[in-house]
Amino acid sequence: MIPSLLGRSRWRGPGTDMRSHITDCFLTVILLFTVLTAQARDTRLFWGDTHLHTNNSPDASLNGNFRIGPEDAFRFARGEAVTGHSGATAKLERPLDFLVVSDHAEYLGLLPRVRAGDSLIMKNEVTRRWHDLIESGDEEQTWKAMFEVLDDIVSNKPGFDDTQIRHSTWGRFVQVADSYNEPGKFTTFIGYEWTSMPQGNNLHRVVIYRDGAEKAGKMLPFSAFDGDVPEQLWAFLEQYEAATGGKVFAIPHNGNMSNGRMFEETDFTGNPIDRNYATTRSRWEPLYEVTQIKGDGEAHPQLSPDDPFADFENWDRGNIAVTTAKQPGMFRYEYARPALKTGLELEQRVGVNPYRFGLIGSSDAHTGFAAVAEQNYWGKFSVYEPGLHRLTHQTATKGKNGQAFDIWAYELVASGYAGVWATENTRAALFDAMQRREVYATTGPRIRLQFFAGWDFLPTDADADDFAATGYDQGVPMGGVLGAAPATAGPTFIINALKDPQGVPLQRVQVVKGWLDETGAAREQIYDVALVESGTVGFHSYWQDPAFDPRAHAFYYLRVLEVPKPRWTTLEAQRLNVAPPQRVPAEIQDRAYSSPVWYSP
Repeated sequence: MIPSLLGRSRWRGPGTDMRSHITDCFLTVILLFTVLTAQARDTRLFWGDTHLHTNNSPDASLNGNFRIGPEDAFRFARGEAVTGHSGATAKLERPLDFLVVSDHAEYLGLLPRVRAGDSLIMKNEVTRRWHDLIESGDEEQTWKAMFEVLDDIVSNKPGFDDTQIRHSTWGRFVQVADSYNEPGKFTTFIGYEWTSMPQGNNLHRVVIYRDGAEKAGKMLPFSAFDGDVPEQLWAFLEQYEAATGGKVFAIPHNGNMSNGRMFEETDFTGNPIDRNYATTRSRWEPLYEVTQIKGDGEAHPQLSPDDPFADFENWDRGNIAVTTAKQPGMFRYEYARPALKTGLELEQRVGVNPYRFGLIGSSDAHTGFAAVAEQNYWGKFSVYEPGLHRLTHQTATKGKNGQAFDIWAYELVASGYAGVWATENTRAALFDAMQRREVYATTGPRIRLQFFAGWDFLPTDADADDFAATGYDQGVPMGGVLGAAPATAGPTFIINALKDPQGVPLQRVQVVKGWLDETGAAREQIYDVALVESGTVGFHSYWQDPAFDPRAHAFYYLRVLEVPKPRWTTLEAQRLNVAPPQRVPAEIQDRAYSSPVWYSP
């Protein structure tokens, strides 16, 4: 259908009446929009993990992952049983629909070759020393090698760089990803992590390709050794698209470990954000990974003191390298909700919102196993596979400058997954859905969540059999933008939220609203839209903003909470018949976060 529509707008030559040509072009645009909208309306929910590491990542290899590579990671995600390093069998009860293996671009695939004593690797003095430290079998020596690798990345000075080895590793990976991709059944994305951490502060991004090996394999991943500020990464992404005709974007994560660097009001050289920066960032970073194993990043109690649910699995003691402790003024520039508010303020100043991002969850597991349910959590690193060790052991302690803050394995969070509303289970459809932000995050359970915002919804629309069709016809889905209000009455929302079929009941649905007040300052308010303290199977809810100002820019997103249930540490202690750790809560209230809808007058 589309090729024939395009044919109608072809140029007819010098004698053609210009108005007729313009009319044809206009009609073609309308018809194309109708076709694409119809395609986007026919969406289904797909589950996946956009952030998983294997033994090709140096920190995974140095933390016990000796042999679980991309092949096993894809096999596990699609539902096959895989044997872990402890000898236990790992298996998902419910397979995922898609997976991004996102190994670190820095030293990609190097450590397995170091362990194996590869002849090319052993010619280098640095990698030869790492080999000897690792093969000594001493834990302290292995940690020494780990800190040397970390120092290289923080200082942006690689101790080993061989383009031939990088090409061979990347070339093999993109072919493996293609070989496991089964359109319509199970999707594998080609991706990697850009792991910049200047001064030990987390600026990490996961890069995801829409393309297969033919295009993605043409250019090596851009690493922090190539450039350690996001503007350099975005320039590379633009270069890749121009050179290959492909499509790519980046997803930041763990702002909570950036020590105030993730969502600043300046660019990464310290200059105030301008329109060009805001446009570029929003172009290349349509999503933010709001929850994962290294802590939840939606909100912080110091910034939202009236929100009793803001203090959820927060990791807020220091930066990613465990070198600098947190200062209170950093929190505002680390969490998703204040970043969305900052985005409204910046849009008012420069005309473009750099922080108009959707919300997803993913694991950041380094085991090769995308398993983050409380009852089936395989850990962050392979040394913390199920067992007593992870209830008693520190993962890191005291930064190198002597600042004292410890991180324990039992503080790691069983989180998260990405829910994507796409037309089909293919790279193209899932990528496009993520790019338009029709996605949401969960902290582990597969809560089914869909909502629409518009001006004319009725309460009965929330219960309609054609809920989604009504939503697409009369409003915008999560990730969308509402234009100027037709009246002073507030926007209306229809919401469907259903419990995980294998999970606990849902307790409440909340709308989190952010807006600019009459002084231009960003505010927030949380509304309980539906609440059953004892829990229920699901909610079909209608809500209208009772305090709407048609002149004020705003955003709205949903937070859906389950009833409390045992945390993974409690379940692990019960299984091992030992006392659970006392420094973490015995229960957890898992949740889902939708991508926002924005109102732009």
